[in-house]
Amino acid sequence: MSLRPLDRPELIELVAGWMARKENYQWLDFGDGAQALTPMWLKILTQRKQTILRVYTSDEFDLPIGVVALDDVDPIFHTARLWAVAGDKSFAARGYATRAASKMLTPGFRELGLHAINTWVVDGNPSIRTVERLNFRYIGRQRQCHYIDGQPHDRLWFDLLASEHAEID
Repeated sequence: MSLRPLDRPELIELVAGWMARKENYQWLDFGDGAQALTPMWLKILTQRKQTILRVYTSDEFDLPIGVVALDDVDPIFHTARLWAVAGDKSFAARGYATRAASKMLTPGFRELGLHAINTWVVDGNPSIRTVERLNFRYIGRQRQCHYIDGQPHDRLWFDLLASEHAEID
């Protein structure tokens, strides 16, 4: 598995297609009510210093199967937020998202000098297992702030300090 930048129009289109599916965007929030990311918005994100986006590939075919990001990277406070989307569901539940997130965390801590990275997961989302495998610690619950099909759900917040990270192969 490898991480690759979104540096080609076809990769941006592929990821935008994943992000346009309800099964993916319902768990996300990019602010101002935005959940699905369009190709144009993804292109803008690739040019921001505060966002590092990478597609991750399968082991067997070296094809992009998901996207992982460090967002809201803050060099003054040494913090960022992690998120990931498994785009090709045929590779789900095989540890790819966990490994990709781990590979993204390592340079975040080592190269960017981040001290803490946080993430949140909508209560009921199976990706909570990924967060736990990465050694994130539960830090709180934001109640009834995320709506899916008109129903409120809680967000569970987690963080990870640089000293707690161990890369998963």
